[in-house]
Amino acid sequence: MVQINNTSLMGWNFDNSYARLPKIFYSIQNPVPVASPQLVIFNDALAETLGLNVQALRSQEGVEILAGNRVPEGALPLAQAYAGHQFGHFTILGDGRALLLGEQLTPAGERFDIQLKGSGPTPYSRRGDGRAALVPMLREYIISEAMYALGIPTTRSLAVVATGEWVYRETPLPGAVLTRVAASHIRVGTFEYAAYRGSTEDLRALADFALRRHYPEHLQAENRYLALFREVIKQQAQLIAKWQLVGFIHGVMNTDNMAISGETIDLGPCAFMDAYDPATVFSSIDVQGRYAYGNQPSMAEWNLARFAETLLPLLDQDEGKALELAEAALSEFATEYRRHWLDGMRSKLGLFGEESQDEELISELLRMMEIYRADYTNTFRVLTLGRADTSVLFGTSEFETWYSLWQARLSRQRESREAVERLMKTSNPAIIPRNHRVEEALEKAVNEGDYGVMERLLKVLAHPYAYLPEQDEYAALPPDSFGNYRTFCGT
Repeated sequence: MVQINNTSLMGWNFDNSYARLPKIFYSIQNPVPVASPQLVIFNDALAETLGLNVQALRSQEGVEILAGNRVPEGALPLAQAYAGHQFGHFTILGDGRALLLGEQLTPAGERFDIQLKGSGPTPYSRRGDGRAALVPMLREYIISEAMYALGIPTTRSLAVVATGEWVYRETPLPGAVLTRVAASHIRVGTFEYAAYRGSTEDLRALADFALRRHYPEHLQAENRYLALFREVIKQQAQLIAKWQLVGFIHGVMNTDNMAISGETIDLGPCAFMDAYDPATVFSSIDVQGRYAYGNQPSMAEWNLARFAETLLPLLDQDEGKALELAEAALSEFATEYRRHWLDGMRSKLGLFGEESQDEELISELLRMMEIYRADYTNTFRVLTLGRADTSVLFGTSEFETWYSLWQARLSRQRESREAVERLMKTSNPAIIPRNHRVEEALEKAVNEGDYGVMERLLKVLAHPYAYLPEQDEYAALPPDSFGNYRTFCGT
C-alpha cells in the first residue's frame, strides 16, 4: 500500500490514539485497492468543517484515498475488535468491512474518526468479502445527513466512491466505499469484547480512553467509571428520545450498534415511520419485532445493562457493591428518557411549562393517531401550520374534543401565538427522508446514473424545519403502489 505525503495539500491532520490502546482491541490492516474508483457524492460542507481541502479531495489523488487505494500521511489503518449481543445473542465481532484510517484533528480542536466502510476483508470478516454495495452506502449517506440536519447526534458521511467492481449478495451489485465520520467508534460491544477477551487492566485502559475522548470532565470523579456509566445513560436517554420524537426506527439496536459517544451509528436497515404505530418494523431480519419503534427505549435500557455488566470490575472491588451501584445508575435511564421525551412532545404541541394533564393530552393524540393510522410527521406538521382540517383525524368527534382541550391548554399560557408557532416549527420537521423518496433517489442513481434526484432530496433535507414551499412535495405520503416497505442490512 502506497502512503503519500499529502498533508499540506489535502488537509489531513491525523492522530492515532486508538492504536495506543492494548493490541487486543485492533488489528493493523491496509485497505484493499479497488479497480476503478469514481467519486459519486462528496460532502463539501463537512470536509471544510474537518479542515480538509475540498478541491484536492475531489481530485483523482483524493479519490484514491477515499477509495482506500492510497493511505494519506499520518494515517494508521486498523480494524477495531468488538463483540455484541445481536438480537439478544452474544457474538464476537469486529470491523469485518471497515477500517479506521485515524483521527482527524480539526482547526477547531475537535477530533473525529475517519473510517472507510467497504474497504476489503479484515481479520474479523468471518468469511465475508469485506466489501459494500453502492445502494446501502448511498442510503447511509442520505440518512446520516438527514439525521444531522434534524439535530440528532449521528455519525456523518464524507463521501461515497464507486469501486468499479461487483459485490456478490443474492445478485451481483455495484460496489462502493463510504467514508464515515464519527466522534468515535467505541461501542458497548467494545467493552463487551474487553470483558470477555481481555484482562481487567485492558478494560480499565478502554474505560480511561473513553473518558478522555468523550467525558474528560469526569476523569477526576471519585468513581470515574460510575461517572462514565451514568454519562452514557444520559446520552442514550436523550438520543433515543430524539429518535422517538421524529419517528426514526434504527432497526438493529444490537449492543455493537450503541456508541459510547451517544451518536446514532450503523445506519443499515433504519427508516422513518409513516403511519403512527408503535409496532412498526422495517428491518427484514427483525422477524420478531424486537427493535420495533415502541420497543426502542426498553432495548436501549437492555443494552445499557450489558454495558453495566462489563464495568462491574471497575465500579468496586466488592462485587455486591459494584452491582448495587450499577443497578442504581441504570434505574435512572427510564426517568431520564421520559423527561426528554415529554419535554420534546410538549414542544411539538407548542406547550410551555408543565401541567399535570399534559401527558394525558399527548397520550390521547397518539392513541387517535394509531387508531386512524394518521401519518406521524404530517399530523404534527398540520397542527404546526394550523391546518388540522387536512388531517385524517379531522371530523372525528374524538379529535374535535382533543383539539378543544389542546386549544384551552394553549390559552392558559402567557406566551404569544407567535412564540407557540416558533416552538412548534423548531420541534416538528416539515419533512423527513420519506422511504419512497429515498428509494426513488437510490433507483435513479444506481440504475440510471442520475444523481440529480438524490442531490435535490439532500438539499431539502438539509433544512427540515424551514417550512419552505419547495418542501411541500417531499411531505407527500407514499402512493399505495409503494406497498409494505422492507429494509436490508447490505451485508
